Amino acid sequence: MTAAVALAALLLALPASASRAEEELVDGIAAQVGNDIVLLSEVLQIAAPLEAEIRKAGGTDHDVEVARQEVLERLIERRLIEQVVRRAELEASDAEVDEAVDQIAKQHGLSPEELRRTVEAQGLSYDEYRDRIRSEIQHQKILSLMVASRVEVEEDEVRRLYEQRFGDQPTSGVEAHLRHILVSFGEPTGRSPEEACARVEEARRRILAGEDFRHVAEEISEVSPERGGDVGWVHLGSVADWMAPVTSLEEGQLSEVLRAPFGCNLLQVVERREWKPITYEEARPGLYAELFERATEEAYREWIEGLRAQAFIDRKGLVERVPPQVAAPPPGGAGSAAAADASGAARSADAVLAR
Repeated sequence: MTAAVALAALLLALPASASRAEEELVDGIAAQVGNDIVLLSEVLQIAAPLEAEIRKAGGTDHDVEVARQEVLERLIERRLIEQVVRRAELEASDAEVDEAVDQIAKQHGLSPEELRRTVEAQGLSYDEYRDRIRSEIQHQKILSLMVASRVEVEEDEVRRLYEQRFGDQPTSGVEAHLRHILVSFGEPTGRSPEEACARVEEARRRILAGEDFRHVAEEISEVSPERGGDVGWVHLGSVADWMAPVTSLEEGQLSEVLRAPFGCNLLQVVERREWKPITYEEARPGLYAELFERATEEAYREWIEGLRAQAFIDRKGLVERVPPQVAAPPPGGAGSAAAADASGAARSADAVLAR
């Protein structure tokens, strides 16, 4: 769906009594950023999946408006970055876009032609898709040049974080790789402890009958459902009191339903092994990456605020005037992962922009 079509759908959805609002929204400009604009339809289209999540979680119209405003601010930032890209002449070449398209296709097990058909099936033209990829590559270039290249992490910082994180770690013992199903009770769930534990007991019966723990966890657990309830490795000498029964379980065994103050739980021991203290050399790469990410985030915020301070930004107020319930849905629904993926190489730019 093009921006113009999305905007037309939005205007048709407005009630007849909103004729004056329709006149004010006809240009569809949500914000002007220097000589560039952000379309109202862009904001609504990108915000639509967020609005659906907010509604599903019981959010209010105010929550939806806050989400829209956040989307608008992210799009303003992207326009500012695009302006820097043009000034620095860091446009992505066709060859770079071709390479990114090939990577995306391979990641999803598709041929380039299959990827193209998948994209177009979601209501996005292939040229628009390539333009989005081009934009993401350019954003990554400018962020690497203007932000990440200026970030430094001192070795002392890494060592201090290691001491904070691992200074009091056990020197021996046993650790277990655990999977966890949690169903909470009380406010705001509205479930009683009995209801929560009954759901977990039913999950336990299903697993004992042959269903995969991960599948059941994806369905009902409130802990890492996207990872099938996998919570990683835990030192068995440092578990909470309510988890104590897990220390006697063998590999593959399930616990009984364990009631804790926050909810009812089911644990499975995937694997056990002797605990080995994590050395500085082993921990350093991850700790360095964590500190670098923090510093990059702070540097990015300072950099983007500097761009904002120097730019002419005029928010038109149109986002607030559109009733939340009439937001245009994204074309093609949730769509496939391949169509939603702008660029494997540039997803880190999206992550920075989303902060």
